[in-house]
Amino acid sequence: MQRELDELVINLKGIGEKTAKLFEKCGVRTCNDLIGYYPRAYDKFKECVKACDLRESEINSVKLTIIGSVTKRRVRNLSILAFEAADETGKIKIAYFNAPYLANTIKPGTTHIFRGVVRKKGNFFTMDQPKMYDQSQYAALMGKMQPRYPLVKGLTNNAVLKAQEQVFKNLGAFEDFVPEDILKRLKLVGLRDAYVGIHFPKNEEELENARRRLAYNEFLLFVLKLRLLKSTSEELSNSFPMIEVAQTKRLIEQLPYSLTNAQLSAWKDIQNDLSGEHVMNRLIQGDVGSGKTILALLALLCCASNGYQGALMAPTEVLASQHFESFKEIITKYDLHTLKPVLLTGALSAKDKKEAQRKIAEGEVNCIIGTNALIQEKVNYKNLALVITDEQHRFGVRQRESLAGKGMNTHVLAMSATPIPRTLAIILYGDLHISIINELPGGRLPIKNCVVGTSYRPTAYKFIKDQVESGRQAYIICPMIEEGEIDGVENVTDYTKMLKETLPPDIQIEMLHGRMKPAEKDAIMEAFARKDIDILVSTTVIEVGINVPNATVMMIENSERFGLSQLHQLRGRVGRGKYQSYCIFINTSEGDEAKERLSIMNKSNDGFKIAEEDLKQRGPGDLFGVRQSGELNFRVGDIYHDADLVKEAAMDADRILNADPDLSSPQYRVLKDNLTTKSANFVDFATL
Repeated sequence: MQRELDELVINLKGIGEKTAKLFEKCGVRTCNDLIGYYPRAYDKFKECVKACDLRESEINSVKLTIIGSVTKRRVRNLSILAFEAADETGKIKIAYFNAPYLANTIKPGTTHIFRGVVRKKGNFFTMDQPKMYDQSQYAALMGKMQPRYPLVKGLTNNAVLKAQEQVFKNLGAFEDFVPEDILKRLKLVGLRDAYVGIHFPKNEEELENARRRLAYNEFLLFVLKLRLLKSTSEELSNSFPMIEVAQTKRLIEQLPYSLTNAQLSAWKDIQNDLSGEHVMNRLIQGDVGSGKTILALLALLCCASNGYQGALMAPTEVLASQHFESFKEIITKYDLHTLKPVLLTGALSAKDKKEAQRKIAEGEVNCIIGTNALIQEKVNYKNLALVITDEQHRFGVRQRESLAGKGMNTHVLAMSATPIPRTLAIILYGDLHISIINELPGGRLPIKNCVVGTSYRPTAYKFIKDQVESGRQAYIICPMIEEGEIDGVENVTDYTKMLKETLPPDIQIEMLHGRMKPAEKDAIMEAFARKDIDILVSTTVIEVGINVPNATVMMIENSERFGLSQLHQLRGRVGRGKYQSYCIFINTSEGDEAKERLSIMNKSNDGFKIAEEDLKQRGPGDLFGVRQSGELNFRVGDIYHDADLVKEAAMDADRILNADPDLSSPQYRVLKDNLTTKSANFVDFATL
């Protein structure tokens, strides 16, 4: 079996060198990679609706007869085919672009089934580029679930589907690493059934059974990995004992605000760890804007005052630079010259990088702020005693280890603004002790929220225009990068173009998404931070990594598609300065359930309450929404929707390790193999 999985996809029928390179862009080289390349959505062909029952912003299938004339016109390089079609209950305007091959099919009096996203323009419903079927074609697709894969330019969904079909045709049974008794107790399907069910589900029940099994795999492997790491590091002696220093006390007294009780409690935990018998391994979990950064500064100041080096690793170059500038300002203002900072990121010139590395190695600096550049081989520390990771879920276990490994028995302090219910946090951050900051500093203006339908968009655009004209900035979030990724949701590319046509030309609008090169993303975020950009249209890539106090509006399109905790994270990009801030949730669903969920965001700005609600509210079907991007790097598992599985996996991991601490018995051979080798089908430990 392993030999078949290791086979390169280029050896599959119909895949040449060009297609193989496109697959490689998606991270797919082998058949094993391919079966772990899960669909991002499923097309479900439902019964046709009448024209009077069309639902705006949703995919509709409707049987219509073309009426009147078919017009053909050309606008610059675009040929447009437009016509009206109707049934006995109403009519709709339909347009196709650059589709000359349809000219002989689309004729007045002919009847077709049109399937696509419906929009409302004035009093008319419209459909642009709908798929067109005759009745027999559509009947054959009814009730089926067609997988839709994430694609790169040049790679078609059909090519991926055909490759998957070939692989499964050639594969026999899978070696299952989950013991049979666990599968029976949790009513989980076998491994082969799970893979078949995720790629070729016959119905939603089969898909959910497959997804649930693969999610359990991820959680079990993740928790086992954590437990094994913890057992090797838990009792490490404190090689860098630190005494309490006057400078940290003086800084706390001099600050223009008082630390909250929650901040003071967390600071006490940090001090106790630094001076205790064992190495610190602590997570500070605090809501957006709760004041975690000042605790990081205090810890680094304590470290430097005790004669050691400390490092702070941020997830983006922009955030690392913002921390560096902020720290320099505080050092100057409060005369904290014991703390000698240096910035180390990939964006530095070779000369500046070399100079920073020299200062670090010789101990000339004791506060090193940067990105992944901090863990590169060329970076040597003189006496690294403390490692702090900001937005911990963006790094996780392996990268924390890599940075901590630059010193001997280094203290680790992780910070996260992702509120996760404590019961789950104890499992998911099982290698860390947890301190929670559940209070916000005084003086912050609470964000004003509103949940509205699509008809509110013109009002929202005017409000954003007014905010920009008064000197503020805004974010607009779209779930997708370009058209066609998931039908019925807004995409950054088209939205940016539309907004530029809608708003005055002097308003600077740019887009940002995850497929851009890191340098391009950083350049755009820096320009936004400098106020060179007024409105940033972005995917959830801005969830962490940028702090712009001047941004006062967050507008989230298709907000019903996101988890509540992720909506809260996105909302946390505004309300960071002295100005009143606003969050507009655009709900494109007419369902009561979506309205009820979003009303929670309308009523509360408390991330921990929202996380608890997220835990209660998730239900089957969230796989078809937008994947959480902040909650660790699970492929199909969702810690909220699958909270019961997370807990079961944690208990099972403990039972397995109690019975066989080093997994040396034959029954755990395959399980141990999956823990020690990276597999595309399971959680990627390299980024956890």
